[in-house]
Amino acid sequence: MDIDQLKTFLEVNRQKSFSRAAEKLHVTQPSISAQIRSLETYLGYRLLERGGGKVTLTAAGRVFEPFAEDCLSRLNHMVMTLADLERSPRGSLSVSANDSTALYVLPVFFSRFRKQYPRVALNIVRAERVKSLELVLDREVDFGVVSLPLKDPRLHIELIHQDTFVLVVSANHPLAGLDKAPLHVVAQHRLLLPKQGRRREQIEELFAKEKLIPKIAMELDSNELLKRLILNELGIGFLPKINVLDELQAGSLKIVTIEQVELTRDLALISRKDRPLTRAGNSFFTFATGGVRPAPEDL
Repeated sequence: MDIDQLKTFLEVNRQKSFSRAAEKLHVTQPSISAQIRSLETYLGYRLLERGGGKVTLTAAGRVFEPFAEDCLSRLNHMVMTLADLERSPRGSLSVSANDSTALYVLPVFFSRFRKQYPRVALNIVRAERVKSLELVLDREVDFGVVSLPLKDPRLHIELIHQDTFVLVVSANHPLAGLDKAPLHVVAQHRLLLPKQGRRREQIEELFAKEKLIPKIAMELDSNELLKRLILNELGIGFLPKINVLDELQAGSLKIVTIEQVELTRDLALISRKDRPLTRAGNSFFTFATGGVRPAPEDL
């Protein structure tokens, strides 16, 4: 049994005639008769009664008709869905990023992307920078968002976000009343540091350049925890400005500008060069970067 046999059966039933069905389907009448015989042989039942110049359904034909209609309807729906897939991306994408990026950067991207591509499901995998790199390289996620600099010939790397690190203190801290402070003054206060990563390296380089030894109060592996400890006056620390916008507006945290110091953070969207992107993946890449990622064979 094939699709053409179903179409022929239904058209013969609609036209109540083999000849008119042949004209409608642009085939010969013997071809129509052969398809109906083949279908009846396959099913083991006679579906159509021929007589009196009119074709009618048998009892088996009446049972079979709605199933044939449903089958063709589902086929048409499938074809339309596949065609729609070419026009509107769908599917799912996974993006790996650390807690800070997942909480404060990606939601903005995801919200805007979802409005434009509502049929694409986006999933965040929260992992530190090194783990995010591993997940992308192991093809366990489609994309990663990690801090720069980064060099790896296996990866396509595209800048998508720039931010600044700011020195944050509680509203009651002695430094809170200062608009600016020299680095040697900052070094005298209890400093909360990330355990590892690019930001830790930047901070260490900053103090080393001035030959200063900061008073390290605690090392933490979470920006959110670091922020909570600053709010509870257990120390001061450097955080991406985007992470503390609500607290700055509420007045619970203050930014102290360090004289002649600027720390920046560049975030990049990474993906494997040799891994072709799905239509949804290409749409997300273009949305996030404003460009088109070259196909693997073009890299």
